[in-house]
Amino acid sequence: MGKVSVVKAGNIACPHGFSTRLGGVSTGIYDSLNLGRLDNIGDVPERVAENWRRFGSALGIDTGAFVHGKQAHGNTVLIARPEYAHGITEPSVLEADGYVTDIPGLPLAVFTADCAPVLMHDPVHGVVAAVHCGWKPTAKDILRAAVEAMGSLGAWPEDIRAAIGPCIRKCCFQVGEEVVSAMDDMLDTGAAGLFDPDPEASGKYRLDLPGVIARRLAELGVGPEHIEDTGECTMCAPERYWSHRAMGMRRGSQANMIMLV
Repeated sequence: MGKVSVVKAGNIACPHGFSTRLGGVSTGIYDSLNLGRLDNIGDVPERVAENWRRFGSALGIDTGAFVHGKQAHGNTVLIARPEYAHGITEPSVLEADGYVTDIPGLPLAVFTADCAPVLMHDPVHGVVAAVHCGWKPTAKDILRAAVEAMGSLGAWPEDIRAAIGPCIRKCCFQVGEEVVSAMDDMLDTGAAGLFDPDPEASGKYRLDLPGVIARRLAELGVGPEHIEDTGECTMCAPERYWSHRAMGMRRGSQANMIMLV
């Protein structure tokens, strides 16, 4: 099954990473690095736990207990506390699409399989965030909630480094007019240049979700030079990534993690 393959951002100095589906021990439809929550994806608990151990080892993070929970495709961002941390095989009572903390050694994680993960780090004031930016949370301005939550812990937008992980991209992300309109309404400067008519479907569009995220982060005060996009499309590479649009629910899940030190 090979070595765990992870994607890291060059602008984030603390331990972090975006997973792929490569290097785990799961089999069948979960082959091989499935990191999904058991109440959402399934799989054999012992295999998922081993996958997490391997993923954490690749990042330099102990994943025996970390902050994660059910994602509701909303804009709730929680300030994480040590008592929120638990193992992947334990049930979670948390429901949020983002977490922030200023506590060293407290790992944060969100799950994706086409949605965009965003990891953020203010190295000056010592604050990190992990955010699940599907199109719905993005349209509901979860990035504003995340930046404001980081600010409540002392972070300054101009000091935040943000990394956008592997996700579905404009080449594959077909959406309806209502999605484009929601992004246009959410962005202060509008969504012009971030979507095109879909040449294969009348009344549909191709949306640049990472572009929307980068534009919103810049509007919120994060310097464009501090925003990094890893640039890989999950739907284009199902052999490397889990993709909901390509696979439906017969799949595993990526995880995206960060920890302040």
